[in-house]
Amino acid sequence: MKSTFRRLAAAAAVTATAVATAFTTIPSAAVQFGQKEVDQTKFVAIAAPVGSGASHQLLVLEQVSSARPCWSESGAAPVLVDPLLTRFDFTGICGRSTDSNGYSLRVNGEDVGMQYSLRVVKQNNDMYLVGATRDRSKPMLFVGKTNGMTNQFAKIELNQGWRFTKRMYNESVLGHVYLTYEGANVPTIGATSGGSTPPVVTPPTNPGTVTPPTSRFRDTVGDIYLAEIDRAVQVGFISGFEDNTFRPQESLTREQLVSMVLGAIDSMPNVNLNIPTQVSGSPYSDVETSRWSAARIQFAKQNNLITGYEDGSFRPAQPVTRAELMAVLRRAGEYAKSLQGQQPQLQGNRPATTFSDTNGHWANGLISQMSTVCSVASPVNESGTAFSPDSAAQRNYAAAATLRMLNCVSPQPTTAQR
Repeated sequence: MKSTFRRLAAAAAVTATAVATAFTTIPSAAVQFGQKEVDQTKFVAIAAPVGSGASHQLLVLEQVSSARPCWSESGAAPVLVDPLLTRFDFTGICGRSTDSNGYSLRVNGEDVGMQYSLRVVKQNNDMYLVGATRDRSKPMLFVGKTNGMTNQFAKIELNQGWRFTKRMYNESVLGHVYLTYEGANVPTIGATSGGSTPPVVTPPTNPGTVTPPTSRFRDTVGDIYLAEIDRAVQVGFISGFEDNTFRPQESLTREQLVSMVLGAIDSMPNVNLNIPTQVSGSPYSDVETSRWSAARIQFAKQNNLITGYEDGSFRPAQPVTRAELMAVLRRAGEYAKSLQGQQPQLQGNRPATTFSDTNGHWANGLISQMSTVCSVASPVNESGTAFSPDSAAQRNYAAAATLRMLNCVSPQPTTAQR
């Protein structure tokens, strides 16, 4: 493994230098580039060791096809990454960006790679991914951290608001990967040149130059699931509210989950579920025939998408837990595949995620399986190692997880080609 570290580390030297210190000095060439949203589960930012591991550099891997996993993850605080692509010809299967030619920063629709270079810095028993300027007295953009120290390859957990996108020129999608932030408060971090003082997150030095991004909803700007929320709404299986909000952190109820999942399946090509609008009898003791969701719940029950409780109730208005969400999405994925004439078993396309809080839980195996299926199961807010199986599923994650499931089983991917 050490020889693998050396080979990749040698390839991962960052050569970019900063030539300016403010967003206002964007080079004219930058306006020619656009950005394309991507499936976040197919990318990973890694702190790659250089030499013996005394220092680290940024390495970005992309799972281009599902032929073979490009990396695996294990452990916690930090999550260690094994770059599997070093063991086979990864052409057409994996993408690898090792320096400023392959990745850069993009903030509010503007390339800032000429102002900020991406670096991994160490302090306070942690490793931070930052956008640094040549002027060491200036604060750095705070992109993510590993949540621990190691001399091996470690996963960098992106801070909320940061995500991967791809560079576009005219209508062409390029191989260049952006670490992208959109929002009015770009987090920065104090100088980390050494010492024991904890890094201090501060507001941007030039807040007047930062403009909020375009979003479908006024309350999803900066949300970690922004791109997936917008796509889910575009597909049509979830929607916002009349006041132009999505309420991303609001809990999803069990009956809302049923409606959302059936809408997702019904959006697939050549699928028409023909869900009745009325029912003659109550599907569960606490679901009256007059309830808005009764027919959907009855349909989902008949097709083994949901189950009730031992007392005969369904508890439609109760918030659905993250573990229950995984159970319904697995059944929904299997049902969707059968409607397409395929074998219903879900096939994983990436390594299982090791969660720190699911061992011994009734849904442990289920959650692990769903982490291999387009990362339907992922850590809370896509950061750290906790899944929080008994916590209420929020609308933002429920939309994203359902979209990932749909993308994995649909013959025409929905995460899309925008």
